[in-house]
Amino acid sequence: MEIEVQQKVKMAVRYLKVRAGVRYWEDGTVNGVEDADGSRIPCRDDKPNDSLGGGNWCPIIDMQTGKIENWPQGTTADIHYKVCDDGEYELLDPDGSSLRKIDGYVIGMMCPEGEGYGDYIIMKIAEDGTIANWKVDLSEFEKSDDD
Repeated sequence: MEIEVQQKVKMAVRYLKVRAGVRYWEDGTVNGVEDADGSRIPCRDDKPNDSLGGGNWCPIIDMQTGKIENWPQGTTADIHYKVCDDGEYELLDPDGSSLRKIDGYVIGMMCPEGEGYGDYIIMKIAEDGTIANWKVDLSEFEKSDDD
């Protein structure tokens, strides 16, 4: 006889890697200027997304500091992106190895500047890449696939 057993293990988490299929780029400003086509925002990936083929916003966030990796110094942003259920959120360890990945609705910690209702990324990013009011909440990653 055999039995399959799942064990819970605590692991060090350092980064959040995001791929968000943005529907409307014009709902963001970069350095105080409307970014109507998403050409100004750092961390953009132009590969078509699942929803409208408009590209993705792909920041990697240091969860300890709330700072976006490789953010260009001196660039500010005010983001209110509609993503709906076209996002991937991946936890990485301090070495950048993947620990857990979920997809679908926008996770709560991606909207520190307002209620995102699972559809919106809402945040302000300072000129050093730090996200204002950043708070880590891993509860959405701790749910089992059966929840």
